[in-house]
Amino acid sequence: MDAFAALPEEINHLVAEFSSAPVAGDLTVGLTQYSFWLLVAAVVFAVVMAVFVKKQTLVPHGVFVNGVEYLIEYVQNDVAKGVVGTGWRRHFPFLATIFLFILINNFIGLIPGCKPGTGAIGCTAALALVTFVYFVYFGCKKHGVIGYLKSLAPAGVAFPMNVFVWVIEVFSLLLRPITLAIRLFCNMFAGHIVMGSFSIMAAIFAEPVLEHFSAMSAVGALPSLAWLAILLIIYAVELIVGFVQAYVFTVLAAVYIQIAEAEGH
Repeated sequence: MDAFAALPEEINHLVAEFSSAPVAGDLTVGLTQYSFWLLVAAVVFAVVMAVFVKKQTLVPHGVFVNGVEYLIEYVQNDVAKGVVGTGWRRHFPFLATIFLFILINNFIGLIPGCKPGTGAIGCTAALALVTFVYFVYFGCKKHGVIGYLKSLAPAGVAFPMNVFVWVIEVFSLLLRPITLAIRLFCNMFAGHIVMGSFSIMAAIFAEPVLEHFSAMSAVGALPSLAWLAILLIIYAVELIVGFVQAYVFTVLAAVYIQIAEAEGH
């Protein structure tokens, strides 16, 4: 009962740990912990790409080179070619960069003591805004600004229904960066809170046996093994979630690019 009594306070402390806190400056003008880890992920991404390019040969060798090449080819074939279509080469560098950058952010967040850059709404909003500007730019480049705005309403719809549909499409367009940002943030933030909660449960039940070993304390620590087993399962699931969320974000970006460049329906 004492263990469960301490749980609410520990959970509140956990949530506070995952709130944006300034590392330098303040929350208005400064560097938050999530911005810091986002920069760390950017450095790791740059190093990974530099090493990959340096080690790349006609016939790839080694787990690292083959692994990175597999991810790049996966984005190329499954996302760029499969979703964007004929103009995939133009957008492949952007899509591969977005996918790998989010993936590295998500995986860094799974290292004990680190935070995922994608665990703050401000960071995911920045990624979503870049994606929004990107596909709107190429939509305007393909059709012209007026042509792109006209393309938001499907062809063949009579007035005034076409105006009504156009307003809905504009509203849907403006919602895209918001949904991109919120989906990624919520999944990463919630996943880490769940993992942290099970870590706390395992630690609370194991604490008595660590402080003073006895037969009674050993029996009382048995539930911590169950919490630890669940934590390991959740950790494995979060590895998959980290990949899936990077994939979903990239696929949606590809879909929006394809829609922006598509000929009027």
